[in-house]
Amino acid sequence: MPPIRRLLLALCLAVLPSFSLAQEQLDPAAVLGAIDRGVSFLKSEQQPNGRWNDAATLDGGATGLATLALLNCGLDAKDPSIAKALEALAKLSLNHTYTVALQTMALAEGGPDKYRLKVQQNVDYLEENQTRAGNRSGAWSYFKRGGGDPSNTQFALLALYEAQRIGVRVDPEVWRRSNSYWRRTQNRDGSWDYPGSSIGNSGSMTCAGIGALSIIAKALEEGDARVVDGRVRCCVQRQEDEAIDRALAWLGRNFSVRRNPAAGLGDTHWKHYYLYGLERAGRLTAQRFIGDHDWYREGTAELVQSQDQLSGHWQGFGSSEGNRQICTSFALLFMSKGRRPVLMAKATHGPEDADERTWNAHRHDADHLTRRAEQAWGLDLTWQLVKPEAASVEDLMQSPVLYISGAKATQLAPLGEKLRQYVDRGGFIFAESPCGSGLSFRRHMEKLVEAMFPEPEYRLRQLRPAHPLWRMERLVRPESPYVGSLWAVEYGCRTCMVFCDRDLSCYWELDNPQRNTSYPADVKKRIGDATAIGLNVLAYATNREPRGKEQALVDAFEAGQEDAENPRGVIQIAKLRHGGGCDDAPGALANLARAAARGEVNARLVAAPELVGIGDKAFFRHHLYFMHGRHDFRLTPAERGKLRDYLIERDGTLLVDSICASEAFTRAFRRELLASLSTGPGPAPKLEQVPADDPIFTTEFGGYDVRKVTLRDPQPGAEDQPIAARSRQVAPRLEGVRVNGRWRVLFSPFDLSCALERHEAVECRGYSRQDAARIALNVLLYSINQ
Repeated sequence: MPPIRRLLLALCLAVLPSFSLAQEQLDPAAVLGAIDRGVSFLKSEQQPNGRWNDAATLDGGATGLATLALLNCGLDAKDPSIAKALEALAKLSLNHTYTVALQTMALAEGGPDKYRLKVQQNVDYLEENQTRAGNRSGAWSYFKRGGGDPSNTQFALLALYEAQRIGVRVDPEVWRRSNSYWRRTQNRDGSWDYPGSSIGNSGSMTCAGIGALSIIAKALEEGDARVVDGRVRCCVQRQEDEAIDRALAWLGRNFSVRRNPAAGLGDTHWKHYYLYGLERAGRLTAQRFIGDHDWYREGTAELVQSQDQLSGHWQGFGSSEGNRQICTSFALLFMSKGRRPVLMAKATHGPEDADERTWNAHRHDADHLTRRAEQAWGLDLTWQLVKPEAASVEDLMQSPVLYISGAKATQLAPLGEKLRQYVDRGGFIFAESPCGSGLSFRRHMEKLVEAMFPEPEYRLRQLRPAHPLWRMERLVRPESPYVGSLWAVEYGCRTCMVFCDRDLSCYWELDNPQRNTSYPADVKKRIGDATAIGLNVLAYATNREPRGKEQALVDAFEAGQEDAENPRGVIQIAKLRHGGGCDDAPGALANLARAAARGEVNARLVAAPELVGIGDKAFFRHHLYFMHGRHDFRLTPAERGKLRDYLIERDGTLLVDSICASEAFTRAFRRELLASLSTGPGPAPKLEQVPADDPIFTTEFGGYDVRKVTLRDPQPGAEDQPIAARSRQVAPRLEGVRVNGRWRVLFSPFDLSCALERHEAVECRGYSRQDAARIALNVLLYSINQ
């Protein structure tokens, strides 16, 4: 795993609890630990010549599979093990479908430029040896042309897909012949079997069929948008393809992660080979659930439990799965590829019997945009489908972006409260109107916003010209037709929803990374405009750091666990009302409460439901106040006196931060605090910097060691450059007022609140999400332990 990704995950893990895998809750540390142990096992089994024990398999088979697994676990070509393996693989002259396919996939993944010629040679070999006549036309056999079976065929297609992904051309006729083969051999119930075998239909072969048809569709389908005579045609009518749906339905009815579902197989025969196919079937079809089963959660829990904890290997039964190197490689491929961060979830809205085109006018839009984000950010990403009506808030939280496309959204308005909770927990909604439905769909979205936000200040408004969304990832051309077509909801620290009243999905559909299609210049510009908008929104919503799937599962689970069963202590806290933007980060305190109720501190934070003003009768009831803002404000003389009384005479505590390091609020707070402290007799306490070695930054009060934290600094750049932020490790900066040896006021001039809202905007100077929560929790624990 690349160091930056490991660092980000480690920061997340430090403040998260572990869950029992028996309860199907995934502990990210357990998942990553299992992957690391498996990687260590494979590396320890590598021979000095860079290969693995190919004597137990076909020549090059174990080496190709192990290399592919390690690459997908995050090792790159610079790793000594990978470098030796790639060099050894590239020298092999192979003539077996499985081994040629594995060699191709590993070389395309590990060195697409360096090994392009070898990949091209392998593509030529596979094209030449595809069966072209008879009832097996479109399949591959073990060796030369003639006959074939679905297992060899799926590996050949996987190799061709990876080759085409790096720019090697594949003859379209190869895809067409194979497409016919898979459709011709599918059983009536939607499954596939292995021909000539007494096993009958099986999970592994059905997953092979699903994956193969998905790959062929990506490579071959013209799509739901076309360019005809130089003009773009969006929302093209098409005939629905039921083959994959029928296969997924069969798999859902027969689902298991403990065995390969098949009438003639033992409980564990070909189990790990099946799981490798299951991951592909779920990921390539963007399914979070297969049937009623969360395939990644259940499969990963099974693999974490079944791993040999001492050596780190997996082992099954049969001629191949008895080989620990092969079995471990299959397990790692499931866990590593299946855990790819979910970038966006496409909403399947509308009645069950509604035409799919009401929400899916362009079926490949999300997939193509996700691929462009992968290229832009250098990350392996995925996307999924979600039905908001059936999904819980926890389900929605698996994806940082909920993508809504369609002409109508009548089914979404009743879900306003659920979607509000999703947004409150850091989710982002991205909507667009295809097929000329701009005005009518905008009205549906306005009704949805009203259902989500009873507060009249939160409404769709045109995106302001200075908003970072215009150049977050790519500069949007001033001449772009999307200028003036973006609408947004500004909520707290951030924009939480963006709606485009012009078609974006049509141009994402045209922008197929798997096909080098030549378009007229004006069409290419429009595709570039649409891609710029899509990437900008995704970069803004995720900060280019979407979480691995096992982390998202835990975060989603925690979103529903508001209370700890046995909290160690109860902290009463209220938010202070003032005129400087006192509720400009409305979700910050609620998310801090959730952070307090989980993890290592296990303290319950009770937040007052209403803001409390210094002049209110209830002001003295709370021993701790949370205060933030971004604007100038002034207190009345009476309010200044009451604030001094609260802090000095009544032992109250005030935790304050300046939203996005607002200079206006910082100046106002310092001025009003010092004026308040000066209203009484005697010398007034001073606002001083908290020493870097103060116990409040340590674990002394039951919190975290935050003597080093991550601070984000916005970086100035030219108007035509993407927005960026620099993160650096620093000592935290807090200013405080000490009374009788105890801190009564603790103020952060750098942002805590937007980070607590789970939005680390690049234009916002402040601490990372994890460190903001830790700093605030340390202050809370200090307040009840002193």
